[in-house]
Amino acid sequence: MKLLALLIGLFVERLATQLFHLRRLRWLDRAVDSGFTLRERFVDWPAVIPVVILAFLLVLPVFLVRFGLGDMWFGFPYLVLAIIVLFFSLGPKDVGEDVSEYCRAVEDDDAARIEETAKALIESDVPAKAEERIRNVEESVCVQANNRLFAVVFWFVLLGPVGAWAYRVTDLIRRRAVFNELRDAESQDNALLAAAEMIHGGLAWIPARLTAIGYAMSGSFDGALSAWRQVNDGERLPQHQHSERLLARVGAGALAMRDIEGESISERGVRGAKAANDLVKRLFFIWVAIISLMTLSGFAL
Repeated sequence: MKLLALLIGLFVERLATQLFHLRRLRWLDRAVDSGFTLRERFVDWPAVIPVVILAFLLVLPVFLVRFGLGDMWFGFPYLVLAIIVLFFSLGPKDVGEDVSEYCRAVEDDDAARIEETAKALIESDVPAKAEERIRNVEESVCVQANNRLFAVVFWFVLLGPVGAWAYRVTDLIRRRAVFNELRDAESQDNALLAAAEMIHGGLAWIPARLTAIGYAMSGSFDGALSAWRQVNDGERLPQHQHSERLLARVGAGALAMRDIEGESISERGVRGAKAANDLVKRLFFIWVAIISLMTLSGFAL
């Protein structure tokens, strides 16, 4: 049933691109901010406690609906629930669409659009130098693919709609904590942000490594393996940052991009972004094939 829901959900997502704006779930921002006030009311609490309570309360409705439905009507209500939850858990935007918008901006040589579309992928300041921007975009496609797609699919396969929604909820909390931190520049209390990143990073840990292995299988294995060995660089990083660095470095290694004589910087940027998106597509089909084989082999998916 999970496989059927997964395939239908991914197919529906391809057809409902005009509804992607609904996946931003802005209406949850107020609920997340209300949960953050627990930190202010109970300053002696570790910051992780209000974050866990908030995540639990946001996941609870899906949990109750899922187990309230059970197997009634041969599982059809569960199938509908799983498709809806999966749609809202993926994204919020499709990586391929972001890549296409970025490539069009580069081809049009529109500096403002290039920065805007690159920032949507990098999720931080865009480097001024074109070469650095190109490298960051390629790495960010590999990172975003795990956050927007592969990690959601992993938790959906493992725990159904509850697992997929739990992962997205922790990402929503993390994003809101980052936004609040940037908005209130004078605040010295970044404990909530650290706690949100720790919890989300914990859920992303296994999918990130499975995705990195997949990049090696889908691209240059030698390049990916070499990059994996050099990920640490002797630097200790928080768990979520280490996972993102792993995905970025291994993904870039799997791409094994080479310069082409006579190629302009714009052409190189477009080629690299499209190559990264193609790597993600190849890995996606590998995941679908593996999940299908597991189902046919008798695993209860």
